[in-house]
Amino acid sequence: MSTDFQYSTDFYGMNALELSHTCMHLLCLAGEASFVFNEHCYHIIKNDLVVIPMPDRVRNLAGHTDLQVEWFAADYKFLQNLLPSNNYSIGGSISLNHDPVISLTDEQAAILLADFHRLRDRMDDSHLLFYRELMGSLCLTMMYDIFEPHAQRDATDTHTDRTAYIVKQLMQLLSTGISRTEREVTYYAERLNVSPKYLSDTVKRVTGHSVSSYIHRHTVPILKNYLGDERLSLTQIAELMDFSSLSHFSRYCSKHLGQSPSDYRQSLQPKRE
Repeated sequence: MSTDFQYSTDFYGMNALELSHTCMHLLCLAGEASFVFNEHCYHIIKNDLVVIPMPDRVRNLAGHTDLQVEWFAADYKFLQNLLPSNNYSIGGSISLNHDPVISLTDEQAAILLADFHRLRDRMDDSHLLFYRELMGSLCLTMMYDIFEPHAQRDATDTHTDRTAYIVKQLMQLLSTGISRTEREVTYYAERLNVSPKYLSDTVKRVTGHSVSSYIHRHTVPILKNYLGDERLSLTQIAELMDFSSLSHFSRYCSKHLGQSPSDYRQSLQPKRE
């Protein structure tokens, strides 16, 4: 069984060290429990869903004797790569770091539990040629089933904290595609009228991730789109994205795509039999 996907009914196993690279999705089926996350205590009851990236940050787990839960955890980067960078997932991850508990209706809980069971039942099929694609499609279904109640919750959230406002403004800036040419934290700090340190500390505290990671998450899809356009030379793409040199552009591709721009282009070509 792949360690990228794990399923369990053990509430006290949700913050195990081996899950530190995953995103945890835990559904309370009965009873009640509590835990501490980001220095805040949360209480859950039946039909409450908990979504926490890197769940080893959870502390002080406590459950009543009648507690029943099921959870599914998947590699965090694997899940992130399934979604477009400008998807609700980015804004959603911010609010989940602020409050990881989403209350579901009976119908929403039943749908999500069915998602868990489909994933559980296919986890051991790693011998299949398209195993990761199969699991990816099932994970994507689960995430979209979570987005609906999550978006409903956030629509009624009146939280106006200054730090949350700064992070949301950053995400709005990035959603315009400005990272095509602006990839420095200092640029965004200036646009938001705060210091680079304040912006970095705030984003890290609210989301658990760095400003740079969000900049790159928005930039990589732009980069891939350009590389997929055969009408553009590598030099033209480097100029469009305002890289100082072709070598700088190549290093960025190697770091964020895992291969050189020319190799990435080659990988897009149909495989010959």
